[in-house]
Amino acid sequence: MKKFLALLLALVMVFALAACGEPAGEETTPAGEETTPAGEETAPAGDMPTVKIGVFEPLTGDSGAGGKQEMLGMQYAHSLQPTVMIGDTEYAVELVPADNASDSSKAPTAASTLVSEGVSIVLGTYGSSSAIAAGPIFEQAQIPAIGVTCTNPQVTVGNEFYFRTCFIDPFQGTVLANYASEQLGATKVYTLGEAGNDYDTGVINYFTEAFEGLGGTTVADTFQTNNSDFTSYLNKAVSEGVDAILTPVSIAYSTQIMAQAKAMNLEIPILGSDTLDNNTVLEATQGSSIQLIVTTFYNEGGDPEFDANFKEWINSDPENLTNNGGNDMIAAVSVMGFDAYNVALEALKLAGSTDSVAVKDALWDVDYEGITGHITFGENGDAVRDLAYIKIADTANNTWTNGGTQTVAE
Repeated sequence: MKKFLALLLALVMVFALAACGEPAGEETTPAGEETTPAGEETAPAGDMPTVKIGVFEPLTGDSGAGGKQEMLGMQYAHSLQPTVMIGDTEYAVELVPADNASDSSKAPTAASTLVSEGVSIVLGTYGSSSAIAAGPIFEQAQIPAIGVTCTNPQVTVGNEFYFRTCFIDPFQGTVLANYASEQLGATKVYTLGEAGNDYDTGVINYFTEAFEGLGGTTVADTFQTNNSDFTSYLNKAVSEGVDAILTPVSIAYSTQIMAQAKAMNLEIPILGSDTLDNNTVLEATQGSSIQLIVTTFYNEGGDPEFDANFKEWINSDPENLTNNGGNDMIAAVSVMGFDAYNVALEALKLAGSTDSVAVKDALWDVDYEGITGHITFGENGDAVRDLAYIKIADTANNTWTNGGTQTVAE
């Protein structure tokens, strides 16, 4: 009997301990499954699939400042819409950057990197030469690319996989010629570009054709790559007695030109294309008598709500601020990058697939109301654009003033 009672007591204690080992209302973890650490959430069943969007931009080199600002717009858009519904499935969007280093000889390698990453669509690039060089890579891989601010017509001509959201150089060159003739009263203009640069050559050629059609004359010059002394060129413009200077060069060259024009107290108005719409170029004119006028894609103030929210986002991260040139001034290329990202999402939704060819086909049907204007694609995959913004440097206050808008008809 004593042995039986002892055994019964032992069994009671075992059941009591088992009951105390699991708090009421909680379930034990099944054998073979891991528990989740405190503060962490378990991944939902069937993780969200990912669609990759390539970012083909110059993040270093002469156009690095512009490329970073263009990418900022894409990153901001991604922060607002990090997912997209493709068919009945929600996809996480991954931005995959590739630095083309502002160099057309390196651009194909950067493009090939994006191809190997399996992107469904590509955004960029800032700089027509790199876009032209990389175009065949994207075409061969059958991956669509959306040029954001590469304005040379050759980017899209003959390449069914390259589109663009910006106006093109025949339009921009004509706008600049009209402005020189009508607003500045110029009859003689000095043009200066980098030898062999597709973008510079294109803008200057289209400007010259339009300006001479208005009865004006031009004096043309080019400089060699890596040149850093522009004083002799500026002095030539003075000696030629021109009414204006057109120099649609990269950010790196234009900042040097502005600094040297400032040092010699140049009073001849300088016309620049969209590449000169950059904070560092503006800063190079500060405290001078330089009259700098540029054509661009957007003027700060065009959409006050967007501007305020974008500035808040820029200031929220020191890296964003650095990539924007150290301040929260809104660059037109950033807004173009924002719109381009959303155009890519529209194409993915219309395609109902991540297949790159299907996305390319869907781009023709995109009809998107962007911050920079209405975006649809016409001949050669170029955006239908009929408006350019004019910015004028306020050298006393280190800011841009709104010079209005201009079309080729004006």
